[in-house]
Amino acid sequence: MLRGTDRHADPVAATASLAAEAALLEGRLRQLREAIHTVDARIESISETLRKLRHTGDSDDAGPGHAATHHH
Repeated sequence: MLRGTDRHADPVAATASLAAEAALLEGRLRQLREAIHTVDARIESISETLRKLRHTGDSDDAGPGHAATHHH
Protein backbone atom coordinates (compact mmCIF):
# COMPACT_ATOMS: atom_id res chain seq x y z
CA MET A 1 0.00 0.00 0.00
CA LEU A 2 2.92 2.36 0.43
CA ARG A 3 3.45 2.56 -3.33
CA GLY A 4 -0.08 3.92 -3.81
CA THR A 5 0.50 6.64 -1.26
CA ASP A 6 3.95 7.48 -2.68
CA ARG A 7 2.34 8.75 -5.88
CA HIS A 8 0.48 11.38 -3.88
CA ALA A 9 3.32 12.22 -1.51
CA ASP A 10 4.38 15.35 -3.40
CA PRO A 11 1.32 17.26 -4.57
CA VAL A 12 3.44 20.29 -5.47
CA ALA A 13 5.55 18.25 -7.89
CA ALA A 14 2.43 16.59 -9.32
CA THR A 15 0.78 19.97 -9.80
CA ALA A 16 3.87 21.38 -11.51
CA SER A 17 4.09 18.34 -13.76
CA LEU A 18 0.43 18.59 -14.73
CA ALA A 19 0.76 22.33 -15.36
CA ALA A 20 3.73 21.73 -17.64
CA GLU A 21 1.86 19.01 -19.51
CA ALA A 22 -1.18 21.28 -19.86
CA ALA A 23 1.02 24.03 -21.31
CA LEU A 24 2.47 21.58 -23.86
CA LEU A 25 -1.00 20.37 -24.80
CA GLU A 26 -2.25 23.95 -25.19
CA GLY A 27 0.66 24.69 -27.52
CA ARG A 28 -0.07 21.59 -29.56
CA LEU A 29 -3.76 22.52 -29.69
CA ARG A 30 -2.83 25.96 -31.02
CA GLN A 31 -0.68 24.33 -33.74
CA LEU A 32 -3.48 21.97 -34.71
CA ARG A 33 -5.99 24.83 -34.92
CA GLU A 34 -3.62 26.76 -37.18
CA ALA A 35 -3.17 23.69 -39.38
CA ILE A 36 -6.94 23.22 -39.60
CA HIS A 37 -7.33 26.88 -40.54
CA THR A 38 -4.71 26.45 -43.29
CA VAL A 39 -6.46 23.34 -44.63
CA ASP A 40 -9.86 25.08 -44.54
CA ALA A 41 -8.46 28.02 -46.50
CA ARG A 42 -6.94 25.66 -49.07
CA ILE A 43 -10.22 23.74 -49.42
CA GLU A 44 -12.07 27.01 -49.96
CA SER A 45 -9.55 28.09 -52.60
CA ILE A 46 -9.81 24.78 -54.45
CA SER A 47 -13.61 24.83 -54.21
CA GLU A 48 -13.68 28.31 -55.72
CA THR A 49 -11.41 27.18 -58.56
CA LEU A 50 -13.66 24.17 -59.20
CA ARG A 51 -16.76 26.42 -59.24
CA LYS A 52 -15.09 28.66 -61.82
CA LEU A 53 -14.05 25.68 -63.93
CA ARG A 54 -17.56 24.24 -63.83
CA HIS A 55 -19.01 27.59 -64.80
CA THR A 56 -16.56 27.83 -67.71
CA GLY A 57 -17.37 24.25 -68.72
CA ASP A 58 -21.12 24.95 -68.70
CA SER A 59 -20.69 27.54 -71.44
CA ASP A 60 -19.01 24.95 -73.70
CA ASP A 61 -21.50 23.40 -76.17
CA ALA A 62 -20.10 19.91 -75.64
CA GLY A 63 -20.32 20.25 -71.85
CA PRO A 64 -17.57 19.48 -69.36
CA GLY A 65 -17.98 15.71 -69.65
CA HIS A 66 -17.42 15.71 -73.41
CA ALA A 67 -14.56 18.20 -73.65
CA ALA A 68 -11.91 15.49 -73.17
CA THR A 69 -13.27 13.40 -76.07
CA HIS A 70 -12.48 16.17 -78.59
CA HIS A 71 -8.76 15.77 -77.90
CA HIS A 72 -8.44 12.20 -79.24
